[in-house]
Amino acid sequence: MLQDLYLFAPPNTLPAAILAGIFGLLVGSFLNVVIYRIPEMMKRESDNYVAAESGQPLPHTARFDLVLPRSACPHCGHHITALENIPVISWLALRGKCSQCKAKISARYPVVEAFTGLLSALLVWQFGSGLMGLATLLFAFLLIALTFIDADTQLLPDDLTYPLLWAGLLVNINGTFVPLADAVIGAAAGYLVLWTVYWLFKLATGKEGMGYGDFKLLAALGAWLGWTMLPTIILLSSIVGALVGIGLIVFARRGRGNPIPFGPYLAAAGMIALLFGGPIAGFTTTLLGGA
Repeated sequence: MLQDLYLFAPPNTLPAAILAGIFGLLVGSFLNVVIYRIPEMMKRESDNYVAAESGQPLPHTARFDLVLPRSACPHCGHHITALENIPVISWLALRGKCSQCKAKISARYPVVEAFTGLLSALLVWQFGSGLMGLATLLFAFLLIALTFIDADTQLLPDDLTYPLLWAGLLVNINGTFVPLADAVIGAAAGYLVLWTVYWLFKLATGKEGMGYGDFKLLAALGAWLGWTMLPTIILLSSIVGALVGIGLIVFARRGRGNPIPFGPYLAAAGMIALLFGGPIAGFTTTLLGGA
């Protein structure tokens, strides 16, 4: 029965990949909510804490979380209906505009949905829909949310990095991706590597080169993929970061002094390592050994 429903299909099963893609589209719609609301929730919590400590009335008393209030147009307040919330299709049907006030709706919403759907299909195609495949979906969903939040706000919320870290350790209790010992060492080493870089840079320049969220994200990647994959992840994130940074400077005319969040590059490197880590790790080991 379960196999008929493709819940535990092996890799390279097209129906399972298609179902995963549809599921990913729906999750992508929810991730858009997560990406916008978690930083806002953090801000409201901080504002209320400051007000409470100062003996002032709380500025935010209405419920605001991942469920309520309902999604609405930021320009006219029109509540998004179910038909207007169909991933990708609704945005195309509305031509990227609010159905009431005709204000533009960012193209990033369908991009996040489509990317999440395609990546979900790819992961289930490669890993199947058993424990490993479902775990990779969780891995991907959290990384997507962290990537866009960091790109927007230069924050990597503990509400996402810690679950990613603990999930990696739990998934590897039975060695799903790596032995548990490698996962634990990977988590500790991932944190300490960037923590060390942070303090060396700060002592040398007096400036902070990255945030603590980056330490936690690399620790989480180490928990999922093991300590042996950390050199590969660091190398890949540096390459991706350099390419994107150069592109921003050349094409977007972004100044060299503008801060660039490192989290998206770590997340991209973690996903590449998950999908193609074996061959790349072999090349990295050879490269470092030759050096």
